Amino acid sequence: MRVLVVEDDENLRVAITGALRAAGFAVDAVGDLPAADEALVVNSYDCAVFDRMLPAGDSLSYVRARRPSVPVLFLTARDAVADRIAGLQFGDDYLVKPFAVAELAARVRSLCRRVPAGRAPVLRCGDLEVDGARHEVRRAGVLLTLTTKEFAVLEYLVAKQGAPAGRAELIEQCWDQMADPASNVLDVVITQLRRKLRHPPMIHTVRGVGYRIERA
Repeated sequence: MRVLVVEDDENLRVAITGALRAAGFAVDAVGDLPAADEALVVNSYDCAVFDRMLPAGDSLSYVRARRPSVPVLFLTARDAVADRIAGLQFGDDYLVKPFAVAELAARVRSLCRRVPAGRAPVLRCGDLEVDGARHEVRRAGVLLTLTTKEFAVLEYLVAKQGAPAGRAELIEQCWDQMADPASNVLDVVITQLRRKLRHPPMIHTVRGVGYRIERA
């Protein structure tokens, strides 16, 4: 799950980013609305976390005008009832500063699990089931234990419905901007997934492209 954090306070931005990465999220962090606007155009996110008051203005006005296609959580020191109502009207969640990072991670995870319109809540490929809402994977009815990155890669491959996914595409969707496309992080995850899915194999290498998943 990939998250965008928009926070102008550098210390808080670093703390939030570190906490969310420790919780298993891929995180991109920026300090102002123009950078957030660019990131939302270029990348695909499962959730965006906006500080309410930013140098370029109130992020609530930005969200109201642009209506990002991802769930939005507002962070703010403004705790009046009217502010909370406005945040929930134009965003999806609202957390008042100071806050516990564990609560922030839990709220972000809940928003990331929302099923986009038109997307099946449970993805299937043969005897494999990937439940994005519950973050569960079963093969032949057996519950598998996957890491956050393993789940993200598998979910993306199954959503492609047999079409190949390129290496750069998978890294872009399942990691953040800190990931090095030339590293072997994807290969390690694919190896682990193949081991956990067992036989018959489902994840196949597409030479010169990347990987795809097929019915066994």
